[in-house]
Amino acid sequence: MAGTLRSGRATRRTGAAPKAIARPDRGIARHMGPLIGSAKRAARRFGRDTRGSVTIEFVIMMPLIFWAFMALYVYFDGYRQSSINLKAAYTVSDILSRETGTVDDTYIDSMHALFDFLIANGTDTGLRISVLRWSGPDDRYYVDWSTERDWAGGEILSDGNVMDHSAKLPVMSNAERLILVETRNTYLPVFKVGLGEMKLDNFVFTSPRFVQNVAWQG
Repeated sequence: MAGTLRSGRATRRTGAAPKAIARPDRGIARHMGPLIGSAKRAARRFGRDTRGSVTIEFVIMMPLIFWAFMALYVYFDGYRQSSINLKAAYTVSDILSRETGTVDDTYIDSMHALFDFLIANGTDTGLRISVLRWSGPDDRYYVDWSTERDWAGGEILSDGNVMDHSAKLPVMSNAERLILVETRNTYLPVFKVGLGEMKLDNFVFTSPRFVQNVAWQG
């Protein structure tokens, strides 16, 4: 009887206290917590650390700095050359607008040589000079004369193609004339920074100052 009771109590004691089932997620969190804390502390230390190697920083940054300086120089030089070309075209146009005599091939050759001298960049240039007249009754431009020096294709303006440029020409009164100077030049960048060869074209017109028409002697 007593043995049975002891056995029963033992059985009840054993059945009343079941074993706990381990939960693996809590174990992982318990192990990962210190690692995450260490990583955060290391990141904070790295953010506050001001030590470094000058040599490594120089190797990384100097190519970018050199490229930036070269790019700035090339873009500045391109704008400078464009401004010089425009001023040279205005100079040629202004000289022609003050002419009271006739213009011939020698005169045009000297204008081309003057333009080359003013831009002074050693590249090939083109020059085309024309005198245009506006006709009110016909509502169009006509060409009194046109000539070129080293212009692409040797094309000069004529009554047949002058209206292709009408959108760029000014409004004029009937029988009024203007001197049209077109120049062309090539800009070659000194350094290769992503800016290729560029064509610098100028389109300048001026009215004759002292005479009604600058005549051509050819």
